[in-house]
Amino acid sequence: MLLGGLLCLLPALPSLAGQAGQAQKFYPDDPIQQDHDDLPIEKPASIELSSTYDVIENSFVNKVEGPIPRAVNVNTLGEVPDSSWFNNRIGVRPMSMEELVRGPNRVGGPDLSEPVTIISGKVGGITPGLVVRDHRGNVYFLKFDPRAHPNLSTGADVIGKLFFHAVGYNVPENHITYLRIDDFTIQPGAEVALSGGRRTPLDREYVELMLDGSAHHPDGSIRAVASLLVTGDILGPFKFYGTRSDDPNDIFPHQHRRELRGYAVFCAWLHHDDSRAINTMDTYVEAETGGGYVRHYLIDFGSVLGSGSDVLRNIAPQDPRAGNEYLFEIPPMLKTAYTFGIWERPWMNVKYAYPQYAEIGRIESDFFQPEKWKPEYPNAAFERMLPDDAFWAAKIVAQFSDEAIRGIVHRGDYLDPEAERFLADTIIRRRDKVVARYFTQINPLDSFRVVGSRLEFRNLGVERGLAAAQAYQYEWFLFDNDTSALTPLTHGEVGQTALPIPASDEPYLMVRIRTRSDTVPRWGNAVDVYLRRGEGTTVVGIEREIEDRTPLNP
Repeated sequence: MLLGGLLCLLPALPSLAGQAGQAQKFYPDDPIQQDHDDLPIEKPASIELSSTYDVIENSFVNKVEGPIPRAVNVNTLGEVPDSSWFNNRIGVRPMSMEELVRGPNRVGGPDLSEPVTIISGKVGGITPGLVVRDHRGNVYFLKFDPRAHPNLSTGADVIGKLFFHAVGYNVPENHITYLRIDDFTIQPGAEVALSGGRRTPLDREYVELMLDGSAHHPDGSIRAVASLLVTGDILGPFKFYGTRSDDPNDIFPHQHRRELRGYAVFCAWLHHDDSRAINTMDTYVEAETGGGYVRHYLIDFGSVLGSGSDVLRNIAPQDPRAGNEYLFEIPPMLKTAYTFGIWERPWMNVKYAYPQYAEIGRIESDFFQPEKWKPEYPNAAFERMLPDDAFWAAKIVAQFSDEAIRGIVHRGDYLDPEAERFLADTIIRRRDKVVARYFTQINPLDSFRVVGSRLEFRNLGVERGLAAAQAYQYEWFLFDNDTSALTPLTHGEVGQTALPIPASDEPYLMVRIRTRSDTVPRWGNAVDVYLRRGEGTTVVGIEREIEDRTPLNP
C-alpha cells in the first residue's frame, strides 16, 4: 500500500464494510505489520503537563459520548502493527527466559568502578532522587526506597518494566544497583529541583540526608533503581486523548489506539493504578532516513503491584482504595455520608498479606475483578475499551507462563523468598482472572491458518478450560473486494476446529464462524475470516462481532 498511516489502515475498519462506492477492502500489502509513523518531521515543541489539569480534564471533560468507534490503528487481522508506540513481542512469538528478564537493557547499570557524578537532584513527587553520570558518560536517574519500606518501589519498578516491555511498549532501561556514599561525587554547580519549580544548590549534606533516609541493604549499601536516560530529546508526556498537532505522524486519536485502550487490561493485571499521562514520555529520536520522529514511552513503574504512595505522595504500600475507586468518586462518597458511615465500601474489608510480606506491599487476587479495576482517575483511552480491544490485550496476558512470571518477579531481588513466591502466585492468579473475563466477552477463535484444503484455528477459551464448545457453525461466501458484496456458497457445522474450504477460483472468500456453547452465550458472536487466493491461499482479514459499543470499564 503506497499511502502510510491512516489511509493504509482504513480498509481494516469493519464499519466501512458494505458501503456503496467504497474503495477496495484489501490491498496487496495487507495485512500490514509495520505502521511507518517514523517519517522524518521537524522537532515538535516540548510539553509540560499539569497533573492537576490532567485530573480535571479526564474526570470532567473527556467523557464518553454515544457509541464508541472501534480502534482505528489495527490492521486487517485486527492486530496492532509495530510502530513508534508499540512493538509486538510475547504476543506474536515465544520469548526466552533470558530475553524476558533482560527486557530493554543493553547498556547495563552505572559503572561503579569509579565514583558516579551527581549532576542534579529532585525532591518532589513519589520518587525523589538523583541524576548521575558514570565515567562512561551514561546518565541515570537514581530512585531509592524509604527506610520504612525497603525494596518496595525498587522491586516493583524493575518488575513492572520487564512486564510492560515484554508486552510490547517502549520503556526505559532500569537496573537495581547497590551504592555507598563513597560512590558519589558532586558536579560543581549541581542543583536540586524543589516543589513549585524552585531550585537550590546541591551539596554533600543534602546527598547524605537523602541517603540516610533511604532503605539500607543488610550489607550496609543503599539500594536504588538506576534508570538510563532514554535516547533522543525529551519532549514531555503524551496524553491519552487527541493527537499532537505538531507531529504529522500522530494521526490516530490516542483514545482510539488499541494499544492504549488495551493498556487498561495490562494495568489492571499488574495493578498499575498510576497509569496516567504524567508517567509517559515522548522523545525526538533520529530517523533511519535522516531527520527525526517522535517515540512514545511508558515510564516510572514504582507504583505497580503492591507499591504505591500515601496521602503525602511518599512511597508506601499500595492504598486499599487503589484499583477499586477513583481518587474523587462521588456516588460512594455520598452513600457513605447518607448512611452516616454505616455503609462501608466492599474493598475496605479486603485482606492483604501485609505486613507479613512487607517488601511487596499490598496486592491481592481474591477480591480482584478485572472489569471493575480503576486507575487513580479516569483515563480517556481506558474508558473507550471495547471487547475486541480487551481480547487483543488478554491474548498477550495469556502468553505469560507461570515460569515466565516467576522469572520476571525474581528480578525484583527481594530478600524474602516467600514474599517473592507470594507475589508471583498473585500475578498468576490475576492473569487467570483477566483471561477468563475477556475470553468470554467475545468469540475467542484465533490463530487462523490455511492447511491444505482446510481452514484451521484455535478456540482460546476452550484451551484455557473456561467452557466447552459443542460445535462450530459456519457459512462460506464469495467476497467481492471492490464492492464488499457477499455471495452465499455453503454452510454447515463441525465439531472440530477446522473447516473445509469450498472449491472456487474467485480471488476472495469469507467464512462466518459461530461457536455453539451451552454456557457462554457470547461465543455465539460471529467471527468473519477472509481468505485471499494467489500463489497460495492465505488469511487476509478477521473481523469480530461485538454486541454493542458501550465501554467494558465505564
